[in-house]
Amino acid sequence: MRAFLKNKYFVFLFKLLIIVAAFYFIYDRLARNEQLDWEKFSQLVDRKKSFFGILFILLFSVANRFLEILKWQNLVSFIKPNTIGEATKQVLGALTAGIFTPNGLGEYAGKAMYFNKKQTKKIIFLNLICNGIQMILTILFGILGLAIIGYWKWSIVTLTVAFLLYILFFFSKKITIKGYSIEKLLNKIKEIPKHIHQKNMVYGLFRYLVFSHQYYFLFLAFDVDLPYLSLISTIAVVYFLASSLPSFQFLDFAVKGSVALFFFGKIGVNEWIVIFISTLMWFLNVVLPVIIGSYYVLKFKPKWN
Repeated sequence: MRAFLKNKYFVFLFKLLIIVAAFYFIYDRLARNEQLDWEKFSQLVDRKKSFFGILFILLFSVANRFLEILKWQNLVSFIKPNTIGEATKQVLGALTAGIFTPNGLGEYAGKAMYFNKKQTKKIIFLNLICNGIQMILTILFGILGLAIIGYWKWSIVTLTVAFLLYILFFFSKKITIKGYSIEKLLNKIKEIPKHIHQKNMVYGLFRYLVFSHQYYFLFLAFDVDLPYLSLISTIAVVYFLASSLPSFQFLDFAVKGSVALFFFGKIGVNEWIVIFISTLMWFLNVVLPVIIGSYYVLKFKPKWN
């Protein structure tokens, strides 16, 4: 693969393929989704059109990705100083490259290609830390959300499974497979300075609050009048369960949408509203960054040498 990356024609075709495929899948998901009632949507937008309202929702998407960029810049500082501009290029370029892979796994390789090949393992490890804190927060808020909306049994079962996994990891941490073990991983995590971990957690928390409240305000824009705690807890549950299912970035809205239909249906939210909001969240937080990331993919110059 690295030999091919030294060929400028192959690199150009490879980048072009990523971009064309990304835009095709985006178009396909939007144009062929029969569940989307565009007429109802246009009527609602026409009735409630507001420049400041649209700007307000868009700012959440900007904040969401900016916090992810700050997280990445913070973590990479463990290896070397990284500017906001470089971190932006790495995050958005990797997002575009990883749009076709299960659970965004392609992002790991995408980010690694911006660094020297000797740093590949460290970059993949740092990306694991970056995504790991987001998953932990999603699980914690999801379990809390399950309890608040009345799914106590699910909440207790999830906590029990989490506790059993912790016990399993504790007693198997010294087991080595091909030179790797949980103990080694924990030691690697401890090597990262505490202030970097603390910043990572703070950025992760703010990012979670940003995208969950973007979801919340979109429901308000669609005239969903439900108590704040009920709605935000259901959003937390949807994100938790949807994140637990394997999916591709370009199918993210479909996975979250199917989970959302069940839970929001339980609290009386209209089906078409749930589908549209899930699609809008996907468009605002995946499609728009991918469009920007396409520019960085085109400008990308491999550092694997």
